[in-house]
Amino acid sequence: MNKISFQETIVVKFGGSVLDDERSIGQAARLVKDTHARGVGVVVVVSAMKGVTDNLLSLSKGISPNMDASLLDELLSSGEKTSARLVAAALANYGLTPVVVDPDMPWWPMITDDRHQDANPLMDITREKARAVLIPALERGEIPVVCGFLGRTRTGKITTLGRGGSDTTAVVIGNCLDAKEVVLIKDVEGVYTSDPDRVKDPHFIESLNGEEAEMLAAGGAKFLHLKALRYQPPGLKIRVTSLEKLDAGTVIVGDVPEIHVEVSHLGASMITMVGIDPKRLDSLTTIAHAIRKAEASILALSLESTSAIFYVSGGESVLDTVHRALIDGKLGKAVSSFDGLAMVSVKGKALETQPGVIQRITQPLARSGMNLYGIVTIQSSIRVFVSADQSERASKLIREAMMVIDP
Repeated sequence: MNKISFQETIVVKFGGSVLDDERSIGQAARLVKDTHARGVGVVVVVSAMKGVTDNLLSLSKGISPNMDASLLDELLSSGEKTSARLVAAALANYGLTPVVVDPDMPWWPMITDDRHQDANPLMDITREKARAVLIPALERGEIPVVCGFLGRTRTGKITTLGRGGSDTTAVVIGNCLDAKEVVLIKDVEGVYTSDPDRVKDPHFIESLNGEEAEMLAAGGAKFLHLKALRYQPPGLKIRVTSLEKLDAGTVIVGDVPEIHVEVSHLGASMITMVGIDPKRLDSLTTIAHAIRKAEASILALSLESTSAIFYVSGGESVLDTVHRALIDGKLGKAVSSFDGLAMVSVKGKALETQPGVIQRITQPLARSGMNLYGIVTIQSSIRVFVSADQSERASKLIREAMMVIDP
């Protein structure tokens, strides 16, 4: 058979809230048909239809609250397997050539570890299998319809990737195929400034960088599976949109490195205030204004029951300015400043997968006799404050501990 030439590859994932009935499945198939007709290679990833996974979980708990994890994953896989066949049938009705890809088939590409209900893809073997199976299918003009959410161990056991795991499936496949874009079809047109069901008048967001998306997802936003962002390489766009607006929606551009360690803000200061009430927003606001008035930048903040620590950069008069604000405003008892610090930042989407990451960072510093003047963690970012004259040494030790090659 002659190879079909296509301009680019995209992965389109249909969520369960979209695959609601025969009408929505037909609409999804038309969208794929129109995209394929433009000379684009399309890989489809599907979730279980709306409510199916929840119903299966409820049934399993009612029948056997302690069902074996491996058996439960096999049970849950039936939802995606059903969706894949329904979508494939709809695609065939439009004259396309779909091919179902599920874990029972020998060409299944998504190979994972054996962590049932929250498995992680093994990227090397998954990339090899995905390219060997999906690229030839695309070149034959076929539309692979891949079961999302599911994996298979090296020994053949079915696994699941965690709730929302079809997003992860789509991004992993996009990564493996060097796709131009992964399109996540949801029941909303994109990402908003907050949850439309909980706030009034949320605004649509056109774009997010990887770090912003990760922070929002980790904080409870439901627009995509947090784990998916671990597998988004630089250059791969993730588009969150609806069935009506394939080329619109919110675009997420991956720019979070695997692991990156850097030293910054030499000469930072630790401003410690005691006798304050951190619960009083006006106190913190007044102090923040005083720091800005001194032309200093806030790097991090730590709160205790009667004290607050601001890590700041710059501002020669910052202590005096904060002192006046604290005492004149009767906000606290006293303030001190420890100067000559530096911030060592550890960033990366791989931090979540590193067990005991805080210990791995701090233990080599302790063995070297370094004092830590603060450590602040925010999802994919860890900030460590050390003496400025020890910062390069600290950075080197952290790189070695995290097995990072110095750029």
